Amino acid sequence: MRGNGESITRGEQDMPVWCADLADLLNAESAANAVVVGHSLGAQIAVNFAYRHPEKVRGLVLIDPVFQNALQGRQLFIRRYRWLLKTLGGVIHALNAIGVHRRHILNRDLRELDAETRRAIAGPESLEEISKRYGALGPILRHMPTGNYVRQGLATVSPLPDPASIDVPVQVLISGGTTLADLDVNRAEAARFPESEVVMLEANHWPLTETPDAVREAIEGWVARHFDDPS
Repeated sequence: MRGNGESITRGEQDMPVWCADLADLLNAESAANAVVVGHSLGAQIAVNFAYRHPEKVRGLVLIDPVFQNALQGRQLFIRRYRWLLKTLGGVIHALNAIGVHRRHILNRDLRELDAETRRAIAGPESLEEISKRYGALGPILRHMPTGNYVRQGLATVSPLPDPASIDVPVQVLISGGTTLADLDVNRAEAARFPESEVVMLEANHWPLTETPDAVREAIEGWVARHFDDPS
């Protein structure tokens, strides 16, 4: 994703840009009618992509998508004070434009992070401590320009397109242990997609690391039921 990992940039980054990037990737791979899978902000991008490029999307799998009505905790704080973050983002962008920024951003080996986290899950470490590996501000900013974090935080809490406008099958995987959103509201919002299936996971917003087998089995089973050619 532009702005992360080895695609670090301090240039333009927003939902239209990320959707255009995804369209370019699919075009480069000659991939049509893709099943697009996204987690958290990635789920927001997936929904926006299906809305902007319906001809390229066969189905969506949304892992812990962020519905505005369900927000609570830090995400709700970000939404309420997004005007302040927009101002902060503008200041950071202006400073970057004149060359004021950190010169060295450490790369983060996500494969190793997953391995470390899975070892911690198997031990006595609490889920709260484990979640800090992914969600704590300090570790995130060591591996990401501050302006990118602000842009992505704002995008995460931005309104989604009307679910009624998404006319492809949608599977929504929701972590039952998450504190970022109200679970009942999450389920109700997920059900607003015209053709949706909701699956609850025993995880704490990081199911791809916490319960990867359950995620894989849920997605593969859903794809087989909806898209596999029985012949």
